[in-house]
Amino acid sequence: MNWNGEKFLKQFLPGVISHSQDVADTIVIDNNSTDGSLELLRSEFPQVEVVKLDKNYGFAGGYNHGLKDIPHEYFVLLNSDVEVTSGWIQPVIAYMESQVGMVACQPKILDYHRKEWFEYAGAAGGYIDKDAYAFCAGRIFFQFEKDLNQFVVNQEVFWASGAAMFIRRDAWHEVQGLDEDFFAHMEEIDLCWRLKNRGYKIGACRQSIVYHYGGGTLDRQSPFKTYLNFRNNLYMIVKNYHGKSLTRKLFRRLTLDGIAGMRFLAEGKWSHLLAVLKAHFSFYASMGSLKKKRKAEKAATLKPNLKGIYTGSIIKHFFIMKKRYFRDLDQSLFR
Repeated sequence: MNWNGEKFLKQFLPGVISHSQDVADTIVIDNNSTDGSLELLRSEFPQVEVVKLDKNYGFAGGYNHGLKDIPHEYFVLLNSDVEVTSGWIQPVIAYMESQVGMVACQPKILDYHRKEWFEYAGAAGGYIDKDAYAFCAGRIFFQFEKDLNQFVVNQEVFWASGAAMFIRRDAWHEVQGLDEDFFAHMEEIDLCWRLKNRGYKIGACRQSIVYHYGGGTLDRQSPFKTYLNFRNNLYMIVKNYHGKSLTRKLFRRLTLDGIAGMRFLAEGKWSHLLAVLKAHFSFYASMGSLKKKRKAEKAATLKPNLKGIYTGSIIKHFFIMKKRYFRDLDQSLFR
C-alpha cells in the first residue's frame, strides 16, 4: 500500500521485488498519491503492477478496493516503509500451511532505525488484555525490548500487524476485509478479532524478519493518531466482544480512557486530551451503526478462538506493578 510514499518506494521497493522473485507477485496499491509516486513506478519499476485508486480511501478502504479483484491464494499486506529480507515469504507460508485453521500471520517486525530492537507495529506478535488494550511480544505500550532471541518459536497470537500481514484470500473475503469506518489504526486487530470469533488462528512466524521504518504515514505523536486509536478501540469492543455484560466492559474502558485523558492533561498535551474527547463523542455518534455490525458479527461467531487474550489488566501490570517486559507478565494469565 502506498500513499505519497515516493521516498519509501525508492528506498524499499527494490528489496521487495528482489526478495519476492519467483515466490510472489509484487503489486502496489496506490491510494491516490499526489507526490511523484506514480511517475516513479512508471519510470523505474515498470515490472510492478499498479492498482491506482481514485481517492485516498485510508488504510482499510485502500486495501479493500485494491485487493477485490486479485485472485492469488494469499495476500500480503505490506506498508511501503517496510524493508524485507531474503527468504522472508517462505517461512510464513510454510508455518501457515502447517497449522490447521491458521488464516493470517505476521513475520517478526524489528525497528529499521535500531535493527536489534522490536518495532511498535506488531513486534513479535500481538495480544490484547481483558480491556482490549493491545500490546505485543517485544513491546508493551512504549517500552521496547531488544531482540535477544527471546522470541524464536513460532506462536499462535491474537492479532497480526497490518504493516506486514499474510492472509488467506478466502478468509479475507469471508469477513469482507477491513472495516472502512476505522480509516486507519487498529483495523487489523479488528480484522483478526473477527477471524478469531469464527474459530480461526492467527500466527507470528519468528523465522521471518522485516524492518519497519515507522511513522511513514502518520507520526506516532500525532493527536489524530491518538483520536483514531481511542475511537477505533471502542469500535472494536462493541463489534467483537460477545462475553458477559458489554455495558460493564465499556464503562470500565471509558473510565480508563478518562484516566489516560487526565494524564495527557497533566503532561500539558492538550491536543491529545481533546483527541480523546473527540474520540468518545465520535464513538457515541456511531453507536447505531456499531450495533448493526455487532449483531452481524455475533451471528457469525461460532466457537470463538480466545488464544492470545491476556486475562489480566496490562494497564495495572505495566503502570502500577512495573511489569515492563513480556517475560515479566504472568504467563498463566494468557489463554
